[in-house]
Amino acid sequence: MRKFYTNKTVLQHGILLVLVSFMQSCVKDDDGVQKIDGELAGGATTIYMQSSKAFSTPAPNLSAESLEKHLDGDVAFEAIFVSGHAPVNGGLGPVFNHNSCVGCHVSDGRAAPPTNINDMSGFFFKISVEGEDEHGGPAPVPGFGTQLQHQSIYGYQKEAALAVDYEYIEETLADGTVVNLRKPVYSIEDPYMSMPSGVMISPRIAMPVFGLGLLEAIPESEILALADENDSDDDGISGKPNYVWDLANKRIALGRFGWKAGAPSVLVQSAGAYNEDMGITNPIRPVESSYGQTNGETELSDSTEIDMKILEDVTFYSLTLAVPAGRNFDDPQVVKGRKVFDKIGCIDCHTASFTTGTLEGIPEVSNQIIYPYNDMLLHDMGDGLADNRPEFKADGKEWKTRPLWGLGLTNVTSGHTTLLHDGRARSITEAILWHDGEAKDTKDEFKELSASDREALLEFLNAL
Repeated sequence: MRKFYTNKTVLQHGILLVLVSFMQSCVKDDDGVQKIDGELAGGATTIYMQSSKAFSTPAPNLSAESLEKHLDGDVAFEAIFVSGHAPVNGGLGPVFNHNSCVGCHVSDGRAAPPTNINDMSGFFFKISVEGEDEHGGPAPVPGFGTQLQHQSIYGYQKEAALAVDYEYIEETLADGTVVNLRKPVYSIEDPYMSMPSGVMISPRIAMPVFGLGLLEAIPESEILALADENDSDDDGISGKPNYVWDLANKRIALGRFGWKAGAPSVLVQSAGAYNEDMGITNPIRPVESSYGQTNGETELSDSTEIDMKILEDVTFYSLTLAVPAGRNFDDPQVVKGRKVFDKIGCIDCHTASFTTGTLEGIPEVSNQIIYPYNDMLLHDMGDGLADNRPEFKADGKEWKTRPLWGLGLTNVTSGHTTLLHDGRARSITEAILWHDGEAKDTKDEFKELSASDREALLEFLNAL
């Protein structure tokens, strides 16, 4: 079994322990001062940090044992894989999208759309054909699977090249402000073999990984209590849970993670990312994504390229990252913006608060009051954002509500302000204007806001 550690990584590990101890001292103690609702966004996992490390810091309440495991996961998360049977981090590919976890989730944040769509980045295509697989999920494209790998190691062909063109849509706000929305139109070029007709493409951008343990710890009953699939209260909002195949436990479970809530847990999501994004086999996904393809692996192996400990360490790392605190919540503009957020209906899907239940093995994220601004449900977002590709119970217009915590720190941590499932929105304003379907009334109200109310709303969103 390949190991990650070298003398250099052991030294780095020790230095990181010292740095973490210093960073934890930056966390505000419980000084008896009343915190404003939402300031402690991650409960006891909240950290007061506004630097480029705001998404990359261990939860400050981790025990010494948990911190050690977290740091082991951090080393694995940053490991760069190479091709062949290298003694350290071998096994990349033969087809893949990136060669490391951190390559997609830079600084544990949201990926930016690449300047060249075919570069290695946090952007890729999910693909499928009409129908379902044996568990009700997307039907794989023969010879390609359900994810298009646009990179390959030496001696192999990549599955295809990605292509994008842009159209522009002009939106005019009530005060005369004109906003130009960028609409990408995607296609597949130069496949290594003929593709069947009717392949469905769903562009995806890598999303932030902090706070995931808290989201996994939300009791299923609390999420389902918000669901209203048939809009029985006639408010135009019909949040819907996704139910997906849990590969780790071999059962149907509530979907929680991914752009369409297609994964039931961070463990399953991580196993899929290793296998599909990097071509790295693991105990949950032991078969190469390219197995049986003419450009892929032709033989099954008795061993996997990472073991269960590495997979569990990386999962634990993602489950135990700190959540940045809300900022400037007593600022009059932010206070005003919070009221606008509620008034125009953003709060109807971006539910402010949950209380987590118990997550086995991670008491630090259990029983916390958190403020993710996310209902964990699917919503019809209209034709403009539709990928027209179903995923289990999610249809081609439905996307899972994204958490808003940390939104205002995206530029600091990730160096950009792009949003939505494919990074098409270049600002919060553009992201709101892409909302439609169930969110149409909210978008229309946003367009009617005065300039001062609109700026206050953006101040609040940037304070999260």
